Amino acid sequence: MEMFKTIGKAWNIPDIRKKIVFTLLMLVVFRIGSNIPVPGINREILDEAFSGDSGLFELFDLFSGGAFSNLTIFALSITPYITASIVLQLLTIAIPALERMSKEGVEGRKKITRYTRYFTVVLAFVQAVGMTLGIFRQYLISTDAFHIITVIFVLSAGTAFLMWLGELINEHGIGNGISLIIFGGIVARVPSAAINSISNVKSGTISFVNICLFIAFAILVIVVIIEIQQGQRRIPVQYAKRVVGRKSYGGQASHIPIKVNQAGVIPVIFGMSLLQLPQTLVYFWPNSGFAEGVSKWLSTNGAPGTYVYSILYAILIIFFTYFYTSITFNPEEVSENMKSNGGFIPGIRPGKPTVEYLQKVMNRVTFTGAVFLAVIAVMPIVIGNFTAIDFRFGGTSLLIAVGVALDTMKQLENQMVMRNYHGFLK
Repeated sequence: MEMFKTIGKAWNIPDIRKKIVFTLLMLVVFRIGSNIPVPGINREILDEAFSGDSGLFELFDLFSGGAFSNLTIFALSITPYITASIVLQLLTIAIPALERMSKEGVEGRKKITRYTRYFTVVLAFVQAVGMTLGIFRQYLISTDAFHIITVIFVLSAGTAFLMWLGELINEHGIGNGISLIIFGGIVARVPSAAINSISNVKSGTISFVNICLFIAFAILVIVVIIEIQQGQRRIPVQYAKRVVGRKSYGGQASHIPIKVNQAGVIPVIFGMSLLQLPQTLVYFWPNSGFAEGVSKWLSTNGAPGTYVYSILYAILIIFFTYFYTSITFNPEEVSENMKSNGGFIPGIRPGKPTVEYLQKVMNRVTFTGAVFLAVIAVMPIVIGNFTAIDFRFGGTSLLIAVGVALDTMKQLENQMVMRNYHGFLK
């Protein structure tokens, strides 16, 4: 109820209302594009191929909102941009020039963003070539050079357009554009998933008990996600009292909030993106031993693929949770800022002891958040292999959707607070 009240209050503010409407219109454009098919595709053969279980291809459908299985202009979705962002962030740590650039402020970030765009286009082109010459070649009406080149450029342009759409939302809308595009794809799958579940219950494929278990699981996951996302460890900070002339400054108490899940849903998205890389390489060698190995060891269906995939997925999530948290929270910088402002943690000496204390607390809190993300993302994949109902993307989809919704609402509240401050100052 509080969420709807916040949206209602935001809607009454003209500037924020324009941003909300703009964001919704961009998501509508995304959904329209997700239903425009790539030219020259035999739809009947394509529908038959994806009418059953499509294995790891479902990962692409999760981000594209069904655009991959329908081979529309947004079939590649935004995954090349996510992969490019991962690579650039890792290179920022490994390459001193990029590290210096990241510390140059706004101009440095603009340069890194520009490099990310270029790399995204390259990755999108590589994936488009692999898809067209690999798995989707058999669904083309014509395999002449002109037609293949057309399909490749249409798919590449679709990803570039989505990247531009996400940046437009960042600039003129509410929330993170890339995350909202993924959110829109997930939400778009809900009606069809509900219809399929009802049909399976009527046909006896899935029992009503399994549906109830899934709903209970979904509600439990949503509640836990909200609690973890909002949870934080507050480290008390005391500021020394200073007397300047006849006035006294400081002396008040504050705290440093360290979120349990500082990284949000980024580790889950990054982990899924990297696990899609072997599947992308399979496009180039669809009938090779490498393709058979990927199908055996990185499949979400059956042993041993399910367990290997789940373990790798969990490891990647934990790694990216620590990695992203270390980027967003720097104990040395926080300690230096406290020291320069006359602040200190009670019982902890300023300087290196404070840095070590903050690092220790951050590691413990981050471990809880990392394990939580890994369990929520991996558990449905394992459970799905022992039940008739498709649990594979229940946890991951809910995790991303709820996480993005919470982040967007927080940004909306922040803009409303800023708006109120502006009004007060005026």
